[in-house]
Parts: sequence; C-alpha cells; structure tokens
Amino acid sequence: MTSTAAPSDTATVTHPDGRVSLADGSSLAESPFANADLQPVPMSRRTWGTGSFGALWVSMSVSIPAWTLASGLIAAGLDWRQAMLAVVLGNLIVLLPMVLTGHAGARYGIPFPVFARASFGLRGANLPALLRGAVACGWYGIQTWVGGQGVYVLAGRLLGDGWSDAAVLGGHPWTLWLSFGLFWLAQLGIILWGMEGVRRVQVWAAPLMVIGGIALLVWMAVEAGGLGPMLSLDSGEPLDWGPSFWALFFPSLMGVIGYWATLTLNISDFTRFSSSQRSQVVGQSLGLPTTMTLFSLLAVMVTAGTAAVYGEPLWNPIDVVARMGSGIGLLFAVFVVLLATVSTNIAANLVGPSYDLSNLRPRLISFRTGAITTCVLSVLIFPWKLLENESVYVFTWLGTVGGVLGTVAGVLLADYWLLRRARLNLPALYQRGSEYWYLHGWNWRALVAFGVGSLLAVGGSHSPEGSGPFPAEGLVPFLAPLADYGWVVGLVSGLLLHWGLGVLLPARVNAEEAPERVREDAAG
Repeated sequence: MTSTAAPSDTATVTHPDGRVSLADGSSLAESPFANADLQPVPMSRRTWGTGSFGALWVSMSVSIPAWTLASGLIAAGLDWRQAMLAVVLGNLIVLLPMVLTGHAGARYGIPFPVFARASFGLRGANLPALLRGAVACGWYGIQTWVGGQGVYVLAGRLLGDGWSDAAVLGGHPWTLWLSFGLFWLAQLGIILWGMEGVRRVQVWAAPLMVIGGIALLVWMAVEAGGLGPMLSLDSGEPLDWGPSFWALFFPSLMGVIGYWATLTLNISDFTRFSSSQRSQVVGQSLGLPTTMTLFSLLAVMVTAGTAAVYGEPLWNPIDVVARMGSGIGLLFAVFVVLLATVSTNIAANLVGPSYDLSNLRPRLISFRTGAITTCVLSVLIFPWKLLENESVYVFTWLGTVGGVLGTVAGVLLADYWLLRRARLNLPALYQRGSEYWYLHGWNWRALVAFGVGSLLAVGGSHSPEGSGPFPAEGLVPFLAPLADYGWVVGLVSGLLLHWGLGVLLPARVNAEEAPERVREDAAG
C-alpha cells in the first residue's frame, strides 16, 4: 500500500483565516484526475457571503418536492402538528452534517467528488460520486415530471377536453407524456443557455413560489370556511401520540432527512465558493431550517384543507391547483409551479451530478456534458412511478436513499474530522500515487464501512403487504427493526467503522510526502 510517486510540487497557500488555495496564478495540469471544473476555486472567486447561502436555500427549499414531502406526511396519516414536528426536527438534524461536510469545500475550494477522494481514494471516489449522481438524476426526473404535469393542466384549460381526455398510453394520457417531453426540452434549453440563464430564473422563482403558496393557502381557507375547519380535520382517523404515532413518525422523520441526504454529501459543490467558514455556517443555519419550516407549514395546512373540502388529502399541488375555478388563478399557480420547478431542479439536482460525472472522466466529460447526461438519465429513472403514491415516495424512495447516503456521509465525516482533523494535502487530491492513492486508487477501509453500513441501514427495508417493492418481512428479516431509522443507522455505523479501521489499520504515507503534510498541518 506504500505510495511510490514523487510528491506534488504544486504550491499551496494557507491564508490567515485557515482557508487553503493554490498559489496565485497557478493551476493543476489537465490529467485523468483534474479538469477546469474540478480545480480548486481560486480565492478571487470565493465570493459567496451569508446572504448567498440563505438565498440558495430559499431557492432549493421552495419547491414542489418539498411541498409533496410535507403534504405526503398528511396523506400518510399524520395530522398537521405531527407532520410539522417531523419536518422541523428532521431539518435540524440534517443541518449538522450539512455544515460539517461543507467545511471542506469552504476551506479548500473543492467539489464533493474531489473531497471524497481523501476517504475513498482517487478512483474509489467514483463510487459515492456516481451513487449521489444517480440519486440526483432521480430527483431531476421527479421535478421534471411534476413540471410536465403543470404544463398538462395549463394546456388542458386552454385547449379543452380534447387535450385532457386524450387516449391513454402507458397509464397516462399521451398529452401528459408530450407535456413532460416539452418541459424536459425547456430545461435543457436553459442549461445550454448557460449558468447566467439559470441565475436569472432563480432570482424570480423563489419569491413567486412563496407568494403562490400563500395565495393557495388563502384560497383553500376560503373554500374550507376558515382556518379552523381546515386544521381540525386530518386524513382518515386522527392519530394519538401513542405507539401508532411513533410507528409512523420515525419512518417519516427518516424520509424528511433523506430528502436532503444528497446535499449532505455534495454541499461542498456550493461552499467551495464561500468567502469564509462563517458565511457557509451562518447562511446554512439560517436558510435551511427556517425556509423549510415555513414552506412546509404552508404545504401541510393546504393539504389539511383539501381533506376538509374534498374529503381526501391532495398531497400533489398540481392536483390542488387543477381544482381552481378561476382561469387567472390557475394560470398564475401553474406559472409559479413551473418557474419554481426549473429553479430548484437545476440548482439542487443538476450541479451535483454534473461534477460527479465529470469526476469519472475529467478529460472527456465537462460540466455541461455531465448536465446533459443527467437530463437523459433522469428519464430512465421512471420518475412517474416514484410519485404514484405517498408511501412509495416518502418511505421507499426517500427512506432507502437516505440510509445509503447516510452511510457515505458517516465515512466522510469520520475521515475528515476524526482521522485527519480537517487537514488535507490539496495537490495530492489530484495526483496518482499520492497519499490518497491507497491500493490502486481505492481505500478498502471506506469500502468496508460503506458496505456494512449500507447493509445495516437498508437491509431490513420492508413494505406493507401488496404495496411497495420490498417484502413485508424485510429483505433481511432480522434487520427489519433498523430500517425505520436507516439514515441514522447508516451514518453512525459508517462513521464508527471507518474511524475504527483508520485507527487500527492506518494507511501508510510515503516518507517523501510526509514533510509536505507536516508543513500544512502546522500552518492549518
């Protein structure tokens, strides 16, 4: 396992605030592990302040999937108070690893795939990167399907019953498939337009979505006869706070955490542009929990109102706005849905997998090529299947994904904070044969921790009889009790296993590289 390559001669600078960068005017040569998109961000481009991170979280939190997450808890059987408890607690829990993994991006200016090289190895980092990228493709597909539904509803009002009652193909009207395709193409056009076009869309999307959500709440309150009747009714029989509540609460909590599980890994894709550690910590701490809490409150109140007005909870906002009698109101509502979907989809689900795919073959795949590939793969995920019912969406999709990605987060946190004490050799992250090369580019300790942690987290995944992809007794029956706590189980087991293996069986570092590492440790 001993490295044999000579140490990198690329100069780095440790700044007074602890951040590290390449020397002014220098850059890493193009290689199998470096391209322009994966290079450390120079200090001149690290300009994101607290407000930038707050705006980022508003842009990503005010979205249709965030709405369906909160409203889906109502449809699954929680009342609005219980649903809000799950949302608030889940977002406070997930904030801690979000800030801790974001530290590496802010300190070294590196994206997630490069950060993962320290723990998984230069080649091994492709495993968590592609896993995270695959999940993001799923999210991108879900958002695009929701946007396509918005186009379908809007066009149906404009074109009449011939559009809405078109022949069914593959379980849906062919006009819905056409709407999905048109919305997919529209997003691709914005991507090809460039990041400036994306930025312009984001500037307008989040405020309009907040206004639209409030307008939808007011409209639903009028339909229900006031806020009192809205919030006095729940979906089905109301739950008490006894065993039946807790049996539903913990899977719901893991679903809330799983919603942001991808961002706990690749938040460094954004914090690499931070102007200071304080900016990313304060910006995220203010932006994530507050925005998600307020927007989720809107969602659960409106969904509770639909149960009062229509006799059943409508957890998809597209279904809610489709009930509107006002043509102008519907037009505004659908426009807001489409704008918010584009904004969130590109910010939360396109940036990450674009870097992840670029990391796979830096010389061949640029950020833009990775973005286009993500658009194509998002269709192959079959997102319409994930949104067929709230149980599959909240418990199967979010719960399972959260368990696996929680394990990756545990490995990253153990490696960066417990084993390395937040110190990395920046040039070595891009160099074959460096201390991060391990065994042929793979760190077996991280692989073992990831494999065992993932098995513990999702091995017992189960679904109710007749609904869902898993057997009722669980994939591995004796692990079934752990499945309801998948993200926590994955994070804790991945963290403890990687830390334990790193302490008991540490990787050897080339003696030629040791002085450079010592110098950086002393300076940091």
